[in-house]
Amino acid sequence: MKNKSYLRLLCCLPLILMMVALLPACKKDGAIGPAPIISSIKSYVASPNDTVLHSAVATGQWVVITGQNLQNATQINFDGVAASFNTALFAPNSAVVQIPAIQFSQIDTAKLYTVEYATASGSTTFSFKLGPAAPTITAISNVFAAPGDSVFLYGTNLVLVQNFSYGGTKISSFKSNLDGTSLGFLMPPLTPSDQISLVTKSGSVNLKIVATPTISRISNENALAGDSVYVHGTYLKNIEALTFAGTTITSFNVAADGSSLGFVLPVLTQSGPVSVTTKFGTATTVFNVNDVQTGRISDWEWGGNFNWQWWGGASVYSGDPSAGWPPYNPDFPGNLTQFMTLKNNILSAGEGNTYSSYAILMNGAQWVPTANLSDPVDKWAFKFEVSVPQAWNGGTIDILSGVSDSPIARWEPWQTSGTTTKPYSTKKWVTVTIPLSEFRKKDATLGEGKGASIAKISDLTGTSGNTACTVYLHNYNTTATSTGFYGAFDNFRVVKIK
Repeated sequence: MKNKSYLRLLCCLPLILMMVALLPACKKDGAIGPAPIISSIKSYVASPNDTVLHSAVATGQWVVITGQNLQNATQINFDGVAASFNTALFAPNSAVVQIPAIQFSQIDTAKLYTVEYATASGSTTFSFKLGPAAPTITAISNVFAAPGDSVFLYGTNLVLVQNFSYGGTKISSFKSNLDGTSLGFLMPPLTPSDQISLVTKSGSVNLKIVATPTISRISNENALAGDSVYVHGTYLKNIEALTFAGTTITSFNVAADGSSLGFVLPVLTQSGPVSVTTKFGTATTVFNVNDVQTGRISDWEWGGNFNWQWWGGASVYSGDPSAGWPPYNPDFPGNLTQFMTLKNNILSAGEGNTYSSYAILMNGAQWVPTANLSDPVDKWAFKFEVSVPQAWNGGTIDILSGVSDSPIARWEPWQTSGTTTKPYSTKKWVTVTIPLSEFRKKDATLGEGKGASIAKISDLTGTSGNTACTVYLHNYNTTATSTGFYGAFDNFRVVKIK
């Protein structure tokens, strides 16, 4: 009997060995249980119930991975990017995980739209469409770039690009930045159409190439014939027509980036707007140039609106050499009319005020028509011409009205950013434009003109729109100014700019 049992065991041994050999195929070495299985991914915030997600676009979103054997995770990857997790939020059939921040411009595209889940017992891969939203294009860096120049599209989700054409020409080489907000390429030699077409893994966008010109300011709105004048704005290239105060300008120079154009002013016979026409459209100012009458507070002319209170630190002069009185002042060429000057030496800390040698004081005038007092404050601006022939660094030109506790606009062109300064001067006369939204109340910490912007025009002018005006010099710093100030002012006015 003993021999027969032994023989039976020998006969069964191959089968037993085969069963033992099959065991590692079902479980990894050192495994502590069966491999994980993912059946679905659900929204962590159940509204109105546990919604099964088939896709997601928001990194940072919390989700619930459901399935089996999920409690002992060692690695969870979304699109190949590892997620951090807290196993206290895990159960055998569910795991609460936050989708990690993903730079879609940098991922391994072979792992796109997958969730990899690993435990000590094994791993599984689940298809889940996690990617960026459809692309958008908001701006083009330079539609006038020459062939071979670098150009950038700006927008969102400009990643995972599959097909891209600019102006009808296919672009085969391009690069997205890390967060997908820009897409760089070289301007092609031929753009037969005005369309941009971009196809990505998550969608597509088509955009018409538009570069409608804009005008932001004029260097001198009341220049003399023969003076150089500059129009500043955007997309000022490929110009088909240019008029200044109704006069056609045929000769001009254009900045390479389209931010400005310059010309020599011809003799003007009237006032009127500035208009620039390109193949993309036309930009026309809502205000007139060669116009010192509209909205004038003071122009210092005997036959105009002289409006000086005859005291303070200002002096009146003429730019006309043949003038008898006021006297001619050769320090401010480019203006043949009468103007006011302020001249001060270095200001000590806190020096300067609305009287004595620091101020130009004017009587009441109509700043804004009563019918327009309800307009948005940024649609109107305080303007003047100024000439500063000597370097100016430090001290503020303050502008205030006659309203009690008037908000103040501060003009400090020498201050470039933060505490950085650069001496300021002009070549002849320039026009300064200060939107009424820049008139601000006093801030308890930062001081005058640094608080909240006026909410309505009447905060500055009163309910009639008619008020006085004072322009004065003040040093707000705790140290002396680097320089004194010597400058001339003309044509204080309030004008609609939008």
